[in-house]
Amino acid sequence: MFIPLHDANTLKHIKVQWVTLSLIALNVAIWLLTSLESEQAAQATTVGLGYIPAIIFGDAVLAQGLEIVPEPLTYLTYAFVHAGFWHLAGNMIFLWVFGDNVEDAMGHLRFLIFYLLCAAAGALCHGLLSMTSQAPLVGASGAISGVVAAYVMLHPRVRVWVLVFFRVPLPLPAFVPLLLWIGQQFFMLAVTPESDVSWGAHVGGIIAGALLILVLRRPGVPLFDREIVTPRAVRNSPGAVPPIAARTDGRIAQRFPWGRRS
Repeated sequence: MFIPLHDANTLKHIKVQWVTLSLIALNVAIWLLTSLESEQAAQATTVGLGYIPAIIFGDAVLAQGLEIVPEPLTYLTYAFVHAGFWHLAGNMIFLWVFGDNVEDAMGHLRFLIFYLLCAAAGALCHGLLSMTSQAPLVGASGAISGVVAAYVMLHPRVRVWVLVFFRVPLPLPAFVPLLLWIGQQFFMLAVTPESDVSWGAHVGGIIAGALLILVLRRPGVPLFDREIVTPRAVRNSPGAVPPIAARTDGRIAQRFPWGRRS
């Protein structure tokens, strides 16, 4: 287990990662609103916005009065609801550290489309693996998994500082911790498919992210970039924009024992 702290990777095509920052702000705002609700109201919000496979695939019907959005929209809305502070923090840290460079490689609008498609792919994979489940799936991990997959395909050699086992900070090439993390998601899906964590949503997001980066990145942006992007390299690049950095740390937890988190 590791927590990303910082990457030595600056922005080359955009000045500010507006979509990444907006997604973080929206997730935090929704968590704050739900945390201020009563327990009963918070559970109703989770049911109304969470992704419930049994309802999507027609095996169950949502009780009257609980529907907040049309059921097809829960392929997206579930990714903005979190089961607690640490669940939110863990996802937002990954988005903060890695999202800016993926947004930089795609542009603002395409990155937003990418993020939402990865979230939807995570929900779909989770649903196909547990079609009769009536537990609501919540959390941004499907989308975040897509961001991680895209990042490692774009910048495998960039140095990333990670906190290993919550104690030891290590600077490593991005492909080392991120490929280990990706491998862990597939392994956990194989050995514990019924876990409280929806490993299927993670795997669905990873697959979607790896495929979508092939078509949504800017023209001329290479895959598996061999160059270590540094502030000096960006400053010396013609037409380069000032770097915007992204940093922080965190972890995951579950708020509702009857639900599942991604």
